Amino acid sequence: MTAGAGYGPLVLVGGGEFSDGLRGLDAALLESLGGPEVAVLPTAAAFERPERAVATAAAHFEALGVKVREVPVLGRADAHQPEHVEAVRSARFLYLTGGSPLHLRSVLKETPLWEALLEAWRDGSAVAGSSAGAMVLGDPMVDPRGGAFTLGLGMLENLAVVPHLGAAAEHRTLRLAPPGVHLLGIPEQTAVVKDTGGWRADGVLPERVTIHLDGEIVPLTALP
Repeated sequence: MTAGAGYGPLVLVGGGEFSDGLRGLDAALLESLGGPEVAVLPTAAAFERPERAVATAAAHFEALGVKVREVPVLGRADAHQPEHVEAVRSARFLYLTGGSPLHLRSVLKETPLWEALLEAWRDGSAVAGSSAGAMVLGDPMVDPRGGAFTLGLGMLENLAVVPHLGAAAEHRTLRLAPPGVHLLGIPEQTAVVKDTGGWRADGVLPERVTIHLDGEIVPLTALP
């Protein structure tokens, strides 16, 4: 899938979401969107105290003057609940937290809630994903069990996100990258954003964002 006119901002965070290093970016997004709240899906953190992820998000965004609305989608059945689907479809800013990318993918794949997220994005809402939340949005997706590749949700094609840039699996992932796949490495508290102006890096270490394609380092403008 390729973003076109009308699509909202897409924010890929390398980890450390809801931190001071991303405060400026989030404030700018909120100002441009004009929404009164941020919908947070702690799905990836389902087995890692999801309530803590929501509380951290609430403190971060309330300091920026907006409320957080938790969308408690922790298992696959939750992604079929009409109230959760509507909460996602009507949100102006959606945030997928970190945690397990494999669990997040299994919960969202081919569900009404995933379709609602895509519909909201196509209608101009912002979608942000951090760590696991960023990993699942591309296809293929880096498999955290060893750094090889598996299927992602395909919001962005031929793009695989490597969060927490510098992790041990990174070198193996580079060797195993399929031809034509952009491997996007993002440090913590750093984001890569796609909006009407194209791709850009923001946060604490934007200069360390790295894109590999077919064994070569390429610029942000090469991203699909």
